[in-house]
Amino acid sequence: MRTAKALISDGQGHYQVETVQVGDPQAGEVLVKIEASGICHTDWDSIQNWNKKFIVGHEGAGIVAAVGEGVTKVAVGDKVILNWAVPCGECFQCREGNLHICEKNSPVCGCGLDGHAHIETSKCDDEPIERSFHLGTMCEYSVVKQAAVVKVEQDIPFTSACIVGCGVMTGWGSVVNATDITAGSNVCVIGCGGVGLNAIQGAAMSGAGKIIAIDISQERIEQAKEFGATHGVIADRDDIDFIKVREDVKKLTDGRGADYAFECTAIPALGSAPLALIRSAGTAVQVSGIEQRIDFDCELFEWDKKYINPLYGMCNPDRDFPRLMELYDSGKLKLDELVTKKYQLEDMEQAFDDMLNGRIAKGVVVFS
Repeated sequence: MRTAKALISDGQGHYQVETVQVGDPQAGEVLVKIEASGICHTDWDSIQNWNKKFIVGHEGAGIVAAVGEGVTKVAVGDKVILNWAVPCGECFQCREGNLHICEKNSPVCGCGLDGHAHIETSKCDDEPIERSFHLGTMCEYSVVKQAAVVKVEQDIPFTSACIVGCGVMTGWGSVVNATDITAGSNVCVIGCGGVGLNAIQGAAMSGAGKIIAIDISQERIEQAKEFGATHGVIADRDDIDFIKVREDVKKLTDGRGADYAFECTAIPALGSAPLALIRSAGTAVQVSGIEQRIDFDCELFEWDKKYINPLYGMCNPDRDFPRLMELYDSGKLKLDELVTKKYQLEDMEQAFDDMLNGRIAKGVVVFS
């Protein structure tokens, strides 16, 4: 066993840095020395609501430090990005090509800890401890199943690579994998944080004509234009039904409404907002993973509108992560620019405060 610093939460709103013990990988498992971990709203939600003790973090990148028997996907010394939707490759959904909603291993729709490395590999106070989304990336070391890592060939900072495994994939994939945007399509993106900026990048790569960024912050609108937005609309906090925003969007889309609208705020009150912005037979996409009950006005669906809720940008990690790395390498995907602030593990109170108050597009914890 080796000792490692980790952010531990009780899932009741409390968290602190503690020392944990991390063992060697067993068959089919990989030990990763984590170099950087992204900070996500999901981390904050898990700290508030999971009601169990766990190691925080689900966006990570690092170096393979050891491999268990039978591991062929990576070798010691490889740079890797971690993927939280660990596919089993055998269940109904995996056979259908929906690796992101694996019925067996997914921490969201799978079977408990089936996608987790053997639970005794990580201990806190001599007791086995679970890792968030089977990864627990806010820890100096993590043991994961080999299906949870993707090798990185490109020269990319760990701070930029680590955010691919959730925020980038969710935003970009919800556009590129979940919709059929064609050249000249009109697109709205509600919320210009980390996920929204990647939805904008995905829309630009897909050939969208007008990409309308919507946010309450002019500063964020201006940043969105650097990532590919062609127009910006400022939303008023009191305009929950998006009446004024809808008027502004219609003015930009020949009075018709957008072809596609992506909700990227994680604000439950805005769960129906993308429906208000699309034309008849348009597509509304709920990207942010809102899970609260939402009461819809059925008139918003008039007429022939679609509302979809893709998980994790319909990620196929071994297909999509290399695509994203190639786009980064060619200069078409901005990742370095997304990382607006870096923190030590001991700075998480400030990091969460910056994230919750919209001061950063994306924050990252560094370990070296």
